[in-house]
Amino acid sequence: MVGAKVTKDVFGTLPDGRSVERIVLRGEGGFEARIITHGAVIQALIAPDAKGRYDDVVLGHDAFAGYLAERKFFGATVGRYANRIANGQFALDGETFRLPINNGPNALHGGLDGFDRKLWDIAGIDDGASPAVTLTYTSPHGEENYPGKLDVILTYRVTGPTELSLTMEARTDRPTIVNLTNHSFFNLEGAMSGTSILDHKLTVAAEHFLAIDPIAIPLPESPRAVAGTAFDFREAHAVGARIRENDQQLRNGKGYDHTYCLARDGKLALAARLEAPLSGRIMELFTDQPGLQVYSGNYLDGSISGKGGKLIRQSDALCLEPHIWPNAPNRPDFPSPRLDPGGVYRHHTVYRFAVRSP
Repeated sequence: MVGAKVTKDVFGTLPDGRSVERIVLRGEGGFEARIITHGAVIQALIAPDAKGRYDDVVLGHDAFAGYLAERKFFGATVGRYANRIANGQFALDGETFRLPINNGPNALHGGLDGFDRKLWDIAGIDDGASPAVTLTYTSPHGEENYPGKLDVILTYRVTGPTELSLTMEARTDRPTIVNLTNHSFFNLEGAMSGTSILDHKLTVAAEHFLAIDPIAIPLPESPRAVAGTAFDFREAHAVGARIRENDQQLRNGKGYDHTYCLARDGKLALAARLEAPLSGRIMELFTDQPGLQVYSGNYLDGSISGKGGKLIRQSDALCLEPHIWPNAPNRPDFPSPRLDPGGVYRHHTVYRFAVRSP
């Protein structure tokens, strides 16, 4: 429909015949967020550059077959627990839960068949002034060995001319843990630009980060101050300016793959700012989560192709993933991921786009 703020079509089909739908949310000009129901994925995010040209700024695939063939988390909603749980196990109320191992000795991003591999239901579409789509998924008790049935409600909404808001809520019928995030891979020069994100300037509003061991589990002495280290982004630095320094943490992460500790107190606040030098695009990320994973695409190895058929290589994108800290179920000194019956897990993240002034 001409002028519609929301449109919907079929993006692909699962092997069992179920349709994967795509919902397009439109802001002002050519700003668009394209969402697919498989994995509640941000399949494309179209934003203007300093010259008024619009381009897609997230990595992924042009067709559904790419998402089905390779589990790379491009734009996906990650759960039931984002990031890592050491040795794939945790204790809750005296009972030990053992999760599927899928990252060395650890459980990562919900296990072998996480929320990113599920077909979400469309619960509602708002075609008003702030176009939105609401998706739902119910994770049964025992899925990936997590306790409790978990009902998740997720809404993507265009909340400004070039602003996308993500809200998530979850409820359970018995004590469990939950930690959700969106796993978009950003390149503000454009998903098919062929440029590295190492020249992007990054600012992160954090005084501490979680130092990790060689298998990416936070060390006992974490958090650690960023001051005087290659992890200090309190003022803007190019992502690649210090990424090859002789730092054990950079060796452990093969670059940046670390959680920054945010002082949120459950309130939405600016967590990070990313600026592309050529296009002049700027993205500000606001969140109410206590952590922000900064991942510089270290494990992208050219083994698969993405949009436009281009191979996806190391440092082609940067992930900024707001969530509770990794391995928190095993660290009582970390923010708690526990959710009890009657309680509500909440997550709010905003991606606000702008351009550099001439």
